[in-house]
Amino acid sequence: MDESLVQQIASNPAYLQLKAKRSRYGWWLTLAMMVVYYGFILLVAFDKALLSRLTGDGVMTVGIPLGFGVIVFTIVITAVYVKRANTEFDELSAAVAKAVRK
Repeated sequence: MDESLVQQIASNPAYLQLKAKRSRYGWWLTLAMMVVYYGFILLVAFDKALLSRLTGDGVMTVGIPLGFGVIVFTIVITAVYVKRANTEFDELSAAVAKAVRK
């Protein structure tokens, strides 16, 4: 790749904005995922009695829906990131490409 093109992109304000927004958003989603996942793991490690409580007359315990919730949460935050990436982040990427092509 042409070094001047790389420098042009790296110094573009829209690229710097994209890089900052994407990074900040990624860290917030990572933090949210870690809280949910490690919260569940800490419950498994330190409060087995809570997770082993039956939810009704059947055999399902509290831990099963909570574990399923962790999986669903992962899918939801992935969808949230993809939606934002396909709108705001793609618009900023297009602005960078347009500015560099001038």
